[in-house]
Amino acid sequence: MSHNTNETMKDQTDSKLWGGRFSENTDAFVEAFTASINFDKRLYKHDIAGSQAHAKMLQKVGLLSTEEAQAIKKGLNEILIEIEQGKMQWSIALEDIHMNIEAKLTERIGLAGKKLHTGRSRNDQIATDIRLWLREQIDHICSEIQRLQQGLLILAEQEAETILPGFTHLQVAQPITFGHHLLAWYEMLVRDKERLQDCRKRVNIMPLGAAALAGTTYPIDRAYTAELLGFERPANNSLDAVSDRDFAIEFTAAATLIMTHLSRFSEELVLWTSAQFNFINLPDRFCTGSSIMPQKKNPDVPELVRGKTGRVNGHLISLLTLMKAQPLAYNKDNQEDKEPLFDTVDTLLGCLRAYADMVPHIEVKPDNMRRAAMQGFSTATDLADYLVGKQLPFRDAHEVVGKAVAYGVETSQDLSEMSLEELQQFSDTIRADVFEVLTLEGSVAARNHLGGTAPEQVRTQIAAARNQ
Repeated sequence: MSHNTNETMKDQTDSKLWGGRFSENTDAFVEAFTASINFDKRLYKHDIAGSQAHAKMLQKVGLLSTEEAQAIKKGLNEILIEIEQGKMQWSIALEDIHMNIEAKLTERIGLAGKKLHTGRSRNDQIATDIRLWLREQIDHICSEIQRLQQGLLILAEQEAETILPGFTHLQVAQPITFGHHLLAWYEMLVRDKERLQDCRKRVNIMPLGAAALAGTTYPIDRAYTAELLGFERPANNSLDAVSDRDFAIEFTAAATLIMTHLSRFSEELVLWTSAQFNFINLPDRFCTGSSIMPQKKNPDVPELVRGKTGRVNGHLISLLTLMKAQPLAYNKDNQEDKEPLFDTVDTLLGCLRAYADMVPHIEVKPDNMRRAAMQGFSTATDLADYLVGKQLPFRDAHEVVGKAVAYGVETSQDLSEMSLEELQQFSDTIRADVFEVLTLEGSVAARNHLGGTAPEQVRTQIAAARNQ
């Protein structure tokens, strides 16, 4: 190889911020294959925020002059504006968000830009960026959960006395109030939000200053940088700080549980909007029609949310598999953490937004719910409880009611439709007051205790939820 060829290749590798050791230009395919700028550029705000704090810390400990720190601050602010105005030219040759911003900064302010990377590595930089971004996204998700909870409370209050059948095995079991049913979804979301808030504590630990894996020889002040960025504390171990993504896995696990709850909710909405149930009507703006069947109104939003649950479940498995065999410390594998994490957040936020917008506007059909609750002998347990109140052992009461139900099946009568004489053929303990407990209203009102379905309890729980 000629001297001139060597010089040409050296010029090409010098364009890389890490090119000093290399004598050969990166293969064009490998350059594109290993670059992450196409997806990690969404971290630009957090990358710049981390760099601003790092520069301020370097100035504090005397590694940057006041003039250099001010130039870096001004340059980064200008780059931030340029990105937000859509004027930034991203380069695959510069690989990632960090090197694109650093190269632009150096181009803008000169030598001071090259000093910004003192005491840090891309390894601790990306770990910090992701944590800053995810912390912010958790707060957005919690806000959307709260908005959905508020919608559930609005609807639950409107339907505190509306009766529908409660199901087990998708068979009519006992009458409940629709408000009580909606509060079950509210409680699931309470736990979902608590899991996210707990996860946020472990997200909110700062890797910056861990450098590549061993820390740095410079006299940095990590506690000061953590304070500037709003982290609870710096990470205790530099190897762990740059190499683990358990915080992202934990978040995605919490996200899969939220999506699982939304999927179950979706399944009920799909059933309830069907002609066979006809319990509710969804606003037209959340549904679509058929290209061939003009009568169709399809519950596309619940169906799509139900389907997207599998997508988020897949991201959890992807992240778990990504980490399962990695030695310490950082490995290029970890570049694959961002796309599943980003898509999990985007998917979850979209699903929560759709539900928060839709739920308060669900149209309830109470007459259809009531008719369904009259089927399937939903007050059978109330009759058994009545007999126990008359001192009949529960197992004997269970047998009596079973025979009464069999008679009802044979005669096509609900228990509440039978005469007193018909009921008394199964037990002479039964008296005229039995009809007070065989009504749907009597059944739900009798369950007037904490966690029960009685309208009074529904309203008490709504008030308590709003106070929270």
